[in-house]
Amino acid sequence: MGDKFGKLKEYKEQLSRWLSGDEMELSVISDWQEKGKEFLSSFSWKQWAAAGTGLFVVFALLLVVMFSSGTPQKKTAPDQVIFLTVKSGMTADDISQKLLQNGIIDSKWAFWWQVKKSGADAKFQKGNYAFKPNTPPEEVIRKLVNGETSKVKFTIPEGFGVKEIAKRLSDEGLVNEQEFLEKAKTFAPYSYIEQNKDIRYACEGFLFPDTYELHEEPSVDGILNMMAEDLDTRLTPKMRRRAAELNLSIHELITLASLVEKEAMFDEDRPIIAQVFFKRLKIGMPLQTDTTIQYLLDAPKEDVSIKDTKIESPYNTYQIKGLPPGPVASPGMAAIEAVLYPADTDYLYFVADRQGHNHYSKSYAAHQEIVERVR
Repeated sequence: MGDKFGKLKEYKEQLSRWLSGDEMELSVISDWQEKGKEFLSSFSWKQWAAAGTGLFVVFALLLVVMFSSGTPQKKTAPDQVIFLTVKSGMTADDISQKLLQNGIIDSKWAFWWQVKKSGADAKFQKGNYAFKPNTPPEEVIRKLVNGETSKVKFTIPEGFGVKEIAKRLSDEGLVNEQEFLEKAKTFAPYSYIEQNKDIRYACEGFLFPDTYELHEEPSVDGILNMMAEDLDTRLTPKMRRRAAELNLSIHELITLASLVEKEAMFDEDRPIIAQVFFKRLKIGMPLQTDTTIQYLLDAPKEDVSIKDTKIESPYNTYQIKGLPPGPVASPGMAAIEAVLYPADTDYLYFVADRQGHNHYSKSYAAHQEIVERVR
């Protein structure tokens, strides 16, 4: 019993120092979490009575420390940037819970105690903040009190597909990659975004490539809506009328533009490639664009093989006539404009050299000669 009284006395002294202003190391809290449970279970009711009311209260307070730290719910890389939004009316408890859930702090209680000690709970400023995992509570509080907010920006390049967008956003700490991919399967906020069994991601191609700035806490739903709305806004009435003149639905326009985007590295090539696709569609010739084969592969290849062109899929434009079921990437405005206003040529074939410049021909024989020369 003497050892137990000694341990309680030790805890009481630590608590006294701590309540008087000494900082409590997170490692101490963690140690108490593990050892405290074992120590608690070793006491009988008679021993509790012998310990006296005062020590019982001390130990009860210590139990609060032991069991209120919590466990971060989000696993992140050590160098990952984690964004968090503080809104008007949020309490220190609200903020500490979000910090813990996002892995910014590893002890809700330690953060709360530092807030109370510093009197900072009424001084937090709203806004978007950027943190690293396991940030010391003092640093988190300093940022929140000083209003050291961060602009949350991200850039999606032309030609990115849904999978690449999801990875880019995940790498920047904005979304959960798998959650983004799962929601992208059925995300279709506009009537022209089609859903059918052959389309992997309903919103493929309809998330406009651009630089975005977030003004609220990042979320999959918020980002999906913002990117889709960006494209919808950019499709002006004039552009929609022009698509109708070409007998293209908006879905077909974006699908065709995605092929042009992936095939053309240089601006001058886009309208010509668009014209080649239009001519092939008109005469019932397969588009035979490697970009649709690449879409089916697990990883991009420098050159698709004959075997690749035999893959059975409605996206395999070597095997089917017409457009694939949907876009294969997000086209930029230059590719969309190229489809709306294609070049006026008689070309039926094209091939890119190793520098990305395309070479065109009217006959298959001439095309083969060019392939031998540039590839």
